[in-house]
Amino acid sequence: MPVVRSNDIDIHFETEGDPRQPALMFSNSLGTDWRMWQPQADHLRGRFHVIRYDTRGHGQSGAPSGPYSLAQLGLDALAVLDHLDIERAHFCGISMGGATAQWLGIYAPQRLRKLVIANSAARIGTEAGWRERAALARREGLDGIADGAPARWFTPAFAALEPLTVAALADTLRAGSAQGYAGCCDALAGADLRAQLPLIAAPTLVIAGAADPVTTVVDGQAMRQLIPRAELVTLDASHISNIEAARTFNLTLADFLAD
Repeated sequence: MPVVRSNDIDIHFETEGDPRQPALMFSNSLGTDWRMWQPQADHLRGRFHVIRYDTRGHGQSGAPSGPYSLAQLGLDALAVLDHLDIERAHFCGISMGGATAQWLGIYAPQRLRKLVIANSAARIGTEAGWRERAALARREGLDGIADGAPARWFTPAFAALEPLTVAALADTLRAGSAQGYAGCCDALAGADLRAQLPLIAAPTLVIAGAADPVTTVVDGQAMRQLIPRAELVTLDASHISNIEAARTFNLTLADFLAD
């Protein structure tokens, strides 16, 4: 299992494709892992050096007791790029991964080619809400959170059409680290990038889900307005749009990244 040491923990990553091609790094959402990007890896590994990793607290990466910070999440991504000797990469993050994408755009612009922020916001939810979620995870574990996740992640129509896909994502959350999940909730509680978004210089694609109850189209429009070189695409999907609308997501992503 390939890992890199970052801030005294191991960060698990996987690579596919030709390292001579432009690097494209994917960052997962809260409660998922690197495997959530399989539709994108399958579609793009012939044209890009695809890098997927587990955000700290998730998957096979380390899950120390929190709280974590958004800066830590961003530095973990940079540690993977440093380990692979990649100077600049395209970066695509969804939800929590989209917050990491924003942080990189603000604080590590020299490491980016193009930026994709999917189903995210400059301020996701409220500090109080995330603190309560973190406390719940630490107190009761992830079973109850996993039970409620599909309704936040997918439309009812997709859940009825693809029950095994939805169940597999929920099972990943259920089997995860409660303290890692809580630590990332703490990172989101402290993350408010609204004032810094105009500093993002990279060409940026914002992807929103028309049915997303978590990070809404209005959130996407706000990011598009604040980021100087941003464009917005709205997909017919809920929160995990890269899975629910995989084909359209893939085509949109490939078109944006084409030089």
